[in-house]
Amino acid sequence: MGRFEGRVALITGAARGIGFGIAQRFAEEGASVAVVDLDEASAADAAAKLPTKSVGIGCNVADAASAEAAVTRCVEELGGIHVLVNNAGITRDNLLFKMTEDDWDAVMAVHLRGPFLMTKAAQKHFVEQKYGKVLNLSSTSALGNRGQANYSSAKMGIQGFTRTLALELGPKGVHANAIAPGFIATEMTDQTAARLKMDVDEFRRLNAEHNPVRRVGEPGDIAAAAAFLCSDEASYITGQTLYVDGGGKL
Repeated sequence: MGRFEGRVALITGAARGIGFGIAQRFAEEGASVAVVDLDEASAADAAAKLPTKSVGIGCNVADAASAEAAVTRCVEELGGIHVLVNNAGITRDNLLFKMTEDDWDAVMAVHLRGPFLMTKAAQKHFVEQKYGKVLNLSSTSALGNRGQANYSSAKMGIQGFTRTLALELGPKGVHANAIAPGFIATEMTDQTAARLKMDVDEFRRLNAEHNPVRRVGEPGDIAAAAAFLCSDEASYITGQTLYVDGGGKL
């Protein structure tokens, strides 16, 4: 019996990359999964690949009505919601003097407003049933990263948001934690290589050299940590940010 038998997990940005890796892991452990993504067709395609009852839902996480509708569909079509993973993300990288207001606002909308709206919609169900798990995706970039003033600020904001959720919702049976991934081999990091006019394999190799385990991360590395933090085994852990980065720059 899997750790998530009888549970329903909603995961944003889950059509690909880290989000889909988490969706796969949760489904393998028995969860029904709401695969949420901006493009509903992509979400549905991803959901169809999972081994448990799953649904693909189109959602703009930065829009309150869309976020509320996504949670409502999850509850109606899968029978409830027990886990929320706020993973949806975008990048609009640039040095500060080149970064536009639109670049700043777009990243803040997805990475901070999105988790706020999704969690606000889900917590009503969590509080009523006195059970819920919220997992937010931060990043090692929260500690500062050249060309990512917007992204770094948002990802550090996620850590404060997570601790506040833990304080407010802990007495109501709801746990909130965050994962801060290091370099993970995904389409998003491949796009960074392209922006830097670097070969993808070379970009990954150089990043692998900068951590003690001498490899880049895979979505499965984040999914393994997510499965633990969202399980009942982690019932005495809340308000924490776990760095999953191969040791970073130790």
